[in-house]
Amino acid sequence: MTREYRVTRIIDASPEAIWALLTDASTWTDWNPSVVSIEGPIEKGSTIKLVSAVNPKRTFTLKVTTFAPPRKLVWSDGMALGLFKGERTYLIDPTGEGTAFTMTETFSGPIAGLITKMIPDLTESFAQFADGLKRAAESS
Repeated sequence: MTREYRVTRIIDASPEAIWALLTDASTWTDWNPSVVSIEGPIEKGSTIKLVSAVNPKRTFTLKVTTFAPPRKLVWSDGMALGLFKGERTYLIDPTGEGTAFTMTETFSGPIAGLITKMIPDLTESFAQFADGLKRAAESS
């Protein structure tokens, strides 16, 4: 069983400008209302501790698994033996109208059906994230 959330925005900024915002954890709470706090460097192999507005009583410990500037960033969290995995992918792709930013969260694994029933709907949180990133990138 797999469950997925996705948001895309066309941003009038360079991929490098978007990447700079996305990988600077120290500024996330300035532009991103969906995050309460984030700690740790956003770089290949690092571990990040994130508290989201959707679930402010829980700290997510995330491992950066893909770090390909300025195009792709992936981090994930999960359970042993692959029973459940959450993976967030950020894609930055130049287009003729600007830069397409896409954020996807995929939940998978044998017990994903049980666990995703307890996860709140992330649609609004994803929109807040993408809109905040767009505003910050276009104003810098």
